[in-house]
Amino acid sequence: MDTRLLTTFTTLARTGSFTAAAAELHLAQSTVTVHIRTLERDLGVRLFDRLPTGALLTDTGRRLLEGAEGVLDAAARLRAGCADAGTVSGRVVVGTPESLCATRLPAVIAGLRTSRPEVDVHLHAAGPAECVEGLRSGRLDLALMWEEETEYPDLTTEPVAREPLALVCGPGHPLAASAHAVTWEELAGESFFLLEEGCSYSDALARRLLAVPGGRPRLTRFGSVDAARSCVAAGLGLTLLPRTTVAEQLRRGRLAEVGGPRFPDVPVLLARHRRRWASPAVREVARELVRHWND
Repeated sequence: MDTRLLTTFTTLARTGSFTAAAAELHLAQSTVTVHIRTLERDLGVRLFDRLPTGALLTDTGRRLLEGAEGVLDAAARLRAGCADAGTVSGRVVVGTPESLCATRLPAVIAGLRTSRPEVDVHLHAAGPAECVEGLRSGRLDLALMWEEETEYPDLTTEPVAREPLALVCGPGHPLAASAHAVTWEELAGESFFLLEEGCSYSDALARRLLAVPGGRPRLTRFGSVDAARSCVAAGLGLTLLPRTTVAEQLRRGRLAEVGGPRFPDVPVLLARHRRRWASPAVREVARELVRHWND
């Protein structure tokens, strides 16, 4: 069976769109259509229902998907086994919180470009839910997540670091000049700009604030560290973020740290799919990520 057809099939199954699949595979949309029709003809089954909203896997298509991914993994192993043993090359897509994209990962990419110039690393800013979906679908090879632990049996995770958190406000905010440690009761009357639901430390803070008797915190969620940080710098409220994402603003006086409750360091987990084969390039990137935080 032509593995190109299986690659097109798995990509269409993941994207749900002939247009998106064609763009990702750098093919004409008509070629994607031909590949799917050829595969359906060869197997004698219908794999997708063509709907106005996109392509939806049939029951047969869903049964085929896991087997197709296994065939593609096996083909990748064969190609890797025939490659020059001294050369590690390939494309590796890493899902990661936006905050790590801007702070920790540039040094990792720089190190890899020196040690493994044939490895092409692509960073995809994503929250926890999108990282999990990306690993399951094969769109991501690795993912970094701010999580205490994961409960996904199809993923394997490895703790690589613990990052300190900082509760911050704008320099002109009343709590910036507080002479005493701010209490939970005081915080529960403030406005907060937190990261989107699914962010472990933001969710934990929101639960704690909402549990304060009589508290009425105003909670606004963002998918962007920059957006939350900018609102806080403008004096509109407070936020809780990894210290690495606010260190420069604290140094320049654009943000101020709030003295109050202590927050535990948040773990950084490196995750990958348990059953999917990891290429030498993926393993090399994973080693570099672990090494970066442990140097």
